[in-house]
Amino acid sequence: MSDTTTNTGVLSSLAAQPGGVDIVLDHVTKRYPGQDTAAVEDFSMRVEPGELVMFVGPSGCGKTTTMKMINRIIEPTSGSIRINGDDILSLDGNELRRHIGYVIQQIGLFPHVTIAENIAIVPRLLGWSKARVAERVDELLRTVQLDPGVFANRFPRQLSGGQQQRVGVARALAADPPVMLMDEPFGATDPITREKLQAEFLRLQADIGKTIIFVTHDFEEAIRLGDRIAVLGERSRIEQFDTPARILAAPANDYVRSFIGEGAALKRLALIPVSDARIGAADAGAPPTTIDEAASLREALDALVLTGAPRVNVTRAGSIVGSIDHAAVSAALAGGSDAQGA
Repeated sequence: MSDTTTNTGVLSSLAAQPGGVDIVLDHVTKRYPGQDTAAVEDFSMRVEPGELVMFVGPSGCGKTTTMKMINRIIEPTSGSIRINGDDILSLDGNELRRHIGYVIQQIGLFPHVTIAENIAIVPRLLGWSKARVAERVDELLRTVQLDPGVFANRFPRQLSGGQQQRVGVARALAADPPVMLMDEPFGATDPITREKLQAEFLRLQADIGKTIIFVTHDFEEAIRLGDRIAVLGERSRIEQFDTPARILAAPANDYVRSFIGEGAALKRLALIPVSDARIGAADAGAPPTTIDEAASLREALDALVLTGAPRVNVTRAGSIVGSIDHAAVSAALAGGSDAQGA
């Protein structure tokens, strides 16, 4: 379990995978000395390349410990973890971590160096040229929607919490790692900033396609962001591992239901686009409020309730292409779980 074994060929293979790679945890256990029970017990999971998997569970259940074993911040007691087919225990731990992006709630920016220098840390450790590092820093600041001319030479204290969090994501992406681990990265932000960061993160993931393990205690965040959600109980026991739509439609047990809470149907509507519903003919008598076909059925229902109208018109690229009513929303919800879970 030590960091003394270095397999540079495997590290080179990992570094050459800018897109996502698979992660396989096989019967992984973490037991701390002097503890009667394991912190994580017999955990097995396969994460597909480019997949965003959410770990959700109460504080102390082992979800962060499980995630930290993937980059060996915490060493597993037993079991195996493979990334892109290679056993991580055969790699030097420090080198491994340089090829895995890591974002935490506290952000962890170094306060006495500039934003550009914060982002450049891992590429410099990997021996990138100054020109390549500078180009990558500029690219990443633009990617997270921070103007390099404005922000590159600022210090962390000169940025808002949301801006610092975006820099944290940029730093994790600096060496273009195939895997990213995110430990409640938006948890310390206010609700408005968190929603904006979540939207930006979804946009970013659509472009970069990394394999991401994302730890959160917020089930609403898990629903919004995850391709699949692992609802974890004590010792990281997997209570259910499935798509958000399937978990909402068919929770495995009362424990999972407790995470979903009230309003499961409304939460499911937020996952189904208007385009999946039966769109009727355009209604000349409908209110001026319209809904884009890419919006969610939850937004369509909001528009119907707020206007009090029987139908609202649906648009595509600004042009009206039809209309939707309450019956169409209900029908899509009744038949949408299979489609959304596919």
